[in-house]
Order: sequence, then C-alpha cells, then structure tokens
Amino acid sequence: MNRPFTEWDQTFTGKRLCQAIVNRLTFEAHIIETGTQSFRLASTTAKRKAAAA
Repeated sequence: MNRPFTEWDQTFTGKRLCQAIVNRLTFEAHIIETGTQSFRLASTTAKRKAAAA
C-alpha cells in the first residue's frame, strides 16, 4: 500500500531505521504529490481481484 513518509514507521518498526531509509530515498530528491491514486497500485489491485474471482 502506498503510504506517506509520515506513516512509514508502521511498516519499518525501528524509528531510526525508518528515518535512515526515508533520508536516503529523499536526499536531494524532488517529491511530487499529485493527490491521486497510483496507476500501478490500481492496476495490481484489479489484477488480483480478477484472479481471485
């Protein structure tokens, strides 16, 4: 599931580990939040639902 960086500590249980990962991924990066759902996430979810049916 796509989560904002502020919720990554729910996936990566160690706060220091989480901070280090986010720091390295975002260092000198341009983060663009479009406010829309990810096309890849929607596509994968639809494929899984179709396979389960």
